[in-house]
Amino acid sequence: MRTLFKGGSVASGKGVHRADLLVEGEKVAALGRGLKQEADRVADVSGCVLFPGFIDAHTHFDLEVAGTVTADGFASGSRAALRGGTTTVIDFACPDKGESLASGLARWQKKAGGQTFCDYGFHMTINDWNEAVRQELPEMFFQGISSFKMYMTYPAMLLGDRDLYWALKELKTLGGVCGVHCENAGVIDGMIAEKKAAGELSPASHPQTRPPYLEAEAVGRLLRIAQAAQAPVIIVHLTNGEALSEVLWARKRGQTVYVETCPQYLTLDESLYYQENFSDAARYVCAPPLRERREQDILWKALHRGDIQTVSTDHCSFTLEQKALGREDFTKIPGGLPGVETRGELMWSCGVAKRKISVAQMCRVLSENPAKLYGLFPRKGTLQPGSDADIVVYDPSGGHVIQAEDCASAAGYTPYEGFATDGGIRQVWLRGRLAAEDGNVLLSQPEGKYMARGKCML
Repeated sequence: MRTLFKGGSVASGKGVHRADLLVEGEKVAALGRGLKQEADRVADVSGCVLFPGFIDAHTHFDLEVAGTVTADGFASGSRAALRGGTTTVIDFACPDKGESLASGLARWQKKAGGQTFCDYGFHMTINDWNEAVRQELPEMFFQGISSFKMYMTYPAMLLGDRDLYWALKELKTLGGVCGVHCENAGVIDGMIAEKKAAGELSPASHPQTRPPYLEAEAVGRLLRIAQAAQAPVIIVHLTNGEALSEVLWARKRGQTVYVETCPQYLTLDESLYYQENFSDAARYVCAPPLRERREQDILWKALHRGDIQTVSTDHCSFTLEQKALGREDFTKIPGGLPGVETRGELMWSCGVAKRKISVAQMCRVLSENPAKLYGLFPRKGTLQPGSDADIVVYDPSGGHVIQAEDCASAAGYTPYEGFATDGGIRQVWLRGRLAAEDGNVLLSQPEGKYMARGKCML
């Protein structure tokens, strides 16, 4: 099957230009002005921008958290991803403490296999460090896993400074890259204990016990550990200017540091935790928390300068009924937000349309950079001959209002309820097949393929 996209503009990390696009089978076959090749069908995309399929490199599907399981498994989560223009997700295979990496990976492969509507890969979570884990790492690379995740908080996930150092040294030797959740666990635990002793148990205590400077402290400490290990690192879901300053200092020292942020930190603020209605406030509980509004401008400027490389979602969805588990104790509210299907339209509407970032910059942070960072480029992240024909057709005139009732996520709500978009996603193509159109997922069954990934190219 040959499909010719005519009349649109094609986005890349270098810019946007008028061009026709020819797809043959699952691949991009040609790109240029006024293509004359014969095609089985012609897609009129006049006035639209064609992006490479978006990559969300930070999702949590079918994950056990706080005594419950995320509302979205791989089926509903990947349908939501496709609806929002994301054609590849990279989820986290997360072994339990004491479980082998191979066992954890096998569980996640079983969860995702035959259930996922978009293409997918895995990061491997390292929550133990010992000789057995070290010996398993080469097999992870053989299985197509070249990126890893470690935590500086959460008792079930936490690694101490010594183990962070050793793990980073080993990953550097193997050519891997690691993302780290940076918050100061000890001080946060102390602040939480003080709030509980005072009987201050509402969602308002959540941001007060996880302040931005404790994120910045952990970022700075991690980067000194990475300096000692001479290893590159990724700061995941960075939220504030103080933490960003630690990154910029490390880069001045010559360190390689990649940064990810998320749409919620670019568009929402911590005032939402202070609403009187529990459900209205609890739905926004995530870690790190939403920050003061002034931090949004800092993050947008950092995106514009290229100081932040990727925008992922940290999609970790729970229903409002699940959030209600913490009605009497804010620490029992399952942390996380749904967002995998709204990211692209938010980045255009709040970024491109408001001239905070360019089309090329949007393409870089949603498509090209994650593909390069996580070993998928040039199969993913670009529209050039030989690449997978993952295409997002964005119509700048197709604005609409975001509503939970239209969403594919099983969360039952969206943090962006009532937001009027500037334009919208008209079509999503997965490897040359029309997968979503006008907000409707067209695939009747999962079509996602597992993506074995190479090493970082960014």
